[in-house]
This record gives sequence, C-alpha cells and structure tokens, in this order.
Amino acid sequence: MQTADAIIVGGGPAGSTCAWKLREAGLDVLVLDRAAFPRTKLCAGWVTPEALSDLELVPNDYPHSLMVFDKLHLHWKMLTARPRVRQYSIRRFEFDDFLLRRCDARREQHKVRDIRRAGGDYVIDGEFRSPYLVGAGGTACPVYRELFQNDAPRDGASQTATLEQEFAYDWVDAACHLWFFDDGLPGYAWYVPKANGYINVGLGGMAAKLKMRKQHLKDHWQRFVAKLRERGLVEYDQFDPKGYSYFLRGNADVVSKDNAYIVGDAAGLATRDMCEGIGPAVRSGLLAARAIASGEEYSLDAIDKLSGRGAASRLLERQFAAT
Repeated sequence: MQTADAIIVGGGPAGSTCAWKLREAGLDVLVLDRAAFPRTKLCAGWVTPEALSDLELVPNDYPHSLMVFDKLHLHWKMLTARPRVRQYSIRRFEFDDFLLRRCDARREQHKVRDIRRAGGDYVIDGEFRSPYLVGAGGTACPVYRELFQNDAPRDGASQTATLEQEFAYDWVDAACHLWFFDDGLPGYAWYVPKANGYINVGLGGMAAKLKMRKQHLKDHWQRFVAKLRERGLVEYDQFDPKGYSYFLRGNADVVSKDNAYIVGDAAGLATRDMCEGIGPAVRSGLLAARAIASGEEYSLDAIDKLSGRGAASRLLERQFAAT
C-alpha cells in the first residue's frame, strides 16, 4: 500500500496548486487522477491576473499558449460594454499539465471508487493511505460524494450546464466576447481566441431554468453558431460540442471535516457574475494547503464570489439568480 502525508484526488488547477504548496512545506504528496496528463479539459480557458499571481506565474515565463486581452467585449441585449481589464486565455490541455508537473508531487493514474477511514487515516481502494485527503476532482469528485454530499448538498438552482468546443482555427477577431442572456438563454455564451491558432466557443445555461422552460442547450447551440457566422467570427462546419456541468458559488458551509477538504469545482466555487472557475479553484487549493501545513482553519471567505467589483457584476449576479 502506498502512503503519503496527503493525498489529493484530482490533478486540475485546484489539486495541483494544493500539491505545489504542500510540497513547498516539505510534505510527501500523492495526486490521484483518473486521466493521463496532458488530457483534454472542457473549459473556455479564461484566466485572470489574480489567478496567475496566486500561482506565482509571470506571463512571459509561461512556456505554452497564452493570449493577452486588454479589454473584454460584454454583450447584453442591445448593450455592449468594453471594460479595460487585463485578462488571459490559455489552453487547459497545456495549462493543467504544466501546473501538475510543476508541483513536483508523486502522481498515479487511478479512478477512486472507495474511501474508508482506518486508524485516523483515509484508505482509498485498499491501495493508498494518508491522514489528509483533498477532494479536487471537479463536480463529480468522489471525495465530495463520499464524505460531504450529505452535509453540504448542492443547490440545484446554481447548477450550470454547458456545451463547448475548442479547435484549431485561423481566427480574425482577437477579442474575447461574452454574450449574456441572448435569445432567451438563461446564461451566457463565449468566443475566446487562443494563441497559436486555436479558439474556444461555447455556451452555458442555468440547468433548472432550462428544464423549467423545456429548453435544450443543443437548440441554443445551433442558434449560437449561426450568429457566430453572421457576426463574421467563425466559419466552421465541423462542430461537435461536448457538455459538462458545474455549480456557481453557493453557501457551501461544510468544506472540511476530519482532515478532509474539498476545493475548486468539488466545492462549487465558480463566480456568480462571470461564471469564472479557475481563479477560485487556485485560491481554494492554496487555502487548503495552508490549513494542512499550518493548522489554519479552512474557509472560503477569502475567495471572492464575483469576478468584478462594480455595479455591472452585481447586476449580472442578480440576473443569473432571477433569469
């Protein structure tokens, strides 16, 4: 049986960030993930300067695809705003692999099925043992499912369903576009160009609202890609979008117990205005590592619930709740 000072289930940004800081503190860390890295990860790949700062990453030193946006193009009904705010786009295929390699933790490709307590430790599938356990496996994280689901049930009203696709494309418009509540979609759509000739397009809607209205994301998708063509943004005929689900930030009060922690999408931390998840995931990984290494209380209070701080962000938050 393999033993470690801490086991982290999930090798995405939340898990690898936690592992990175625990390794800096001198702990022996084992990361378990069912996928082999580098792996495809559905995500628009939008990263904030705050997230890069938390990761102690200087953009010029990042060795993979990274594109800089000096402003965003935000569209809501007949209104368009272009706030000047530095943002970045990355390819998760590269980004997650880079962070996981950088953390210098032991890694095993393993799908977690069973979690048990034994003598104060956590035993996973009879193969791995540790006194500390971190659930960083996303929305379907087995640590959340086995240890937190009863104490911290998710609010179905905050669940977002998405469809997206990333592909090689010789884009012309180098701006990042976001459309909110377009064509009756209870959510948003995006166009995010990537460096080195890639692009990510997609849409997300509040799952409960879609169900209540008997709407289907695939129908919205067809209208969305038609509009991309009309706007001259994407001429493409090989669309095959894939879907996933995540939760906007709710009132997750129970995020740690008995030396177990949940971070990132396992805790449902995407912002309630821009639905941004990488930054909160990274910050939660840092906080969990600090709790394990120094005994500090693990709390989500230091993680912003909104991506912005102005009136527009508060308005978007209210609209997502009401739409």
